[in-house]
Amino acid sequence: MRIIVASSNRGKIEEIKNLMDEFEVLSYGEVMDEFEIEESGSTFQENALIKSRAIFQKLGDDTLVISDDSGISVPAFEYEPGIYSARYAGVGANMSANLKKLIDKMKDQNIKRTNAFYSASIAISSKELEYTVHGWMYGDIIDELRGDNGFGYDPMFIPRGFEKTLGELPFDIKRGLSHRSKALDLAKNILNMFAQKSFLPIL
Repeated sequence: MRIIVASSNRGKIEEIKNLMDEFEVLSYGEVMDEFEIEESGSTFQENALIKSRAIFQKLGDDTLVISDDSGISVPAFEYEPGIYSARYAGVGANMSANLKKLIDKMKDQNIKRTNAFYSASIAISSKELEYTVHGWMYGDIIDELRGDNGFGYDPMFIPRGFEKTLGELPFDIKRGLSHRSKALDLAKNILNMFAQKSFLPIL
């Protein structure tokens, strides 16, 4: 079964492909010209649905589209950056600038380590129904970057129960911890339902 991912983030697409290797997974840029999608929602769930709906409407009735909206939240900073994780340092900012802004904020407040958590919402859009699922990963952030694995805020995030950052941990360990892998495990149940043409009722 072919699934289109409504994302142009290469790191995210690669992770989703690795986590869903039982399906044929393509980024939407592999089947059509990429275009700007305005993420105007106030939650991860709303933004995930905005993206999956936008690609589904362009590609048509026989398409199965999934999208992810995810980010990191820091309670000590009133849950920033949250849904603005990808553009924390401003619209068009790269990940290096986002990381620097969060680390600078920690250093300004003399915080070397503090609680944080990742959230992921996966949306599925099809001609039959829409679904969303969620996953979380809890831990701490630190005021330095360690490791080259992963992407996003991974080099400064230490998952609960570990002393290495996600940037230092190998993929097979991260796979069992990741907010995105937890959400995708739930999404797979729904995708298998689509494959079997057996749809769940809307409650």
